[in-house]
Amino acid sequence: MILRKRVMGFTSVILIMAMAAACGSGNNGNNGGAATAEPSPSASAEPAPTEKPQEKVTLKFFTGKVETVDLINELIAKFEAENPNIKVEQEYQKDASNVIKVKFASGDIPDITTVYAQDYVDQGKYLDLSNEPFWSRVLPAIKELNTDIKSGKQFRVATNVTMAGIFYNKKVFEELGLKEAHTWAEFKSNLQTIKDKKPDMTPMFLAGKDSWTLGHLIEFMAHGVIKQKYGVADARAAFINNESEKLQFDAEGGGIDAFAGRLLELKEAGLINGDAITATYDNQKEAFVTGKSALFSQGMWVLGDLLTLNPGMAGDIGFSPFPAIVDGTKPVTLSAEDSVYAITAESKHPEEAKKFLEFLFKPENLKAYSEFLKSPPAFTDVSADWGPLKDQAAAALQAGVNIAFTDTPSGFSGDDAGRMVQELLAGKYKTSVDFASAYKEAWDKAWGATNK
Repeated sequence: MILRKRVMGFTSVILIMAMAAACGSGNNGNNGGAATAEPSPSASAEPAPTEKPQEKVTLKFFTGKVETVDLINELIAKFEAENPNIKVEQEYQKDASNVIKVKFASGDIPDITTVYAQDYVDQGKYLDLSNEPFWSRVLPAIKELNTDIKSGKQFRVATNVTMAGIFYNKKVFEELGLKEAHTWAEFKSNLQTIKDKKPDMTPMFLAGKDSWTLGHLIEFMAHGVIKQKYGVADARAAFINNESEKLQFDAEGGGIDAFAGRLLELKEAGLINGDAITATYDNQKEAFVTGKSALFSQGMWVLGDLLTLNPGMAGDIGFSPFPAIVDGTKPVTLSAEDSVYAITAESKHPEEAKKFLEFLFKPENLKAYSEFLKSPPAFTDVSADWGPLKDQAAAALQAGVNIAFTDTPSGFSGDDAGRMVQELLAGKYKTSVDFASAYKEAWDKAWGATNK
């Protein structure tokens, strides 16, 4: 989810072409004597017009994907060098899902964005990319996930495949004799053992200040109950159409209620960090690579940062599914599209925007991107050594039900859901059922506002 968020500067090259028309003159005389020279037609005519310089186009690229901002800036510089008449301005916003609402409302509309929501599709905010030639290179499963259920068209394209689950310290697990947890009882038991045997280590670290990380817990764990019950296609339709009889957000014992109760269990038992509400995503990564925490929830997009912070840890990082939070259900692993791009329907420069995407989609650029992000490419003609967790990721996919991202209303983003989890941890809701009821109310309100 969705699912993550940095700001920088750019360079551009300007090419101006000028052509001057040459003026020529000729002699028109008699061989036998002096003649008066008359101006030739070319001398008296107006100079040939100079070729008009190619107009400089500025593309606005709006993103909420924090991990790739620096790399995209490098690719932008290469693109601008090859296309001196096009300048690309990247804008990163931490709360991109909400910021883009303001942009659409104010008319400050980007040409390209990584922010995508179903109701914006319904409102015609994105350009139809269904007939673009790059689809022949995209994995069929990823193309399917990028296909709008209602229209059957593609308004976005993903360059990568991503997974999300539990990252854990393999050394700690081996030392304490722990195994990957698939049930909630196993998961909580592992955390309790870590707390008892290693009191200076935080068993599970939450980065609550960056609310999207908490929103992901709902998207993967709570919504995972719904997604495994109905399967990818039917679950997507249920979220998009707000099929309350399937979602059952406020049901006692349902996914939202169970998630809230489980999280409060961890808090009360001291199995998560005491500063879970104020700790940042950077704090989460730093705690893990320095051995101050044993495990955390994230997606494969975090792997590159972990290895940058501590390259020597590559062999000590474990990856497993999210444990089942409702008895009788199965563990889940996110397996979905990643690094999604859409062109807005109101872009004044759609052809230049397509040209920029074509550049990003070159095999050599996708290879660099995949290896930087440590995420498998979604394009079949790209071979990338994307990271040390290939085997463990494959095992996680086998061990858990594979789920996709949640199609949320634009008025209730992952950040918004995460802020509700902040409130849960802060004690705003008396019971997990109260939280589930409030969650359903917030979802329904947002869905109703965008589907009038």
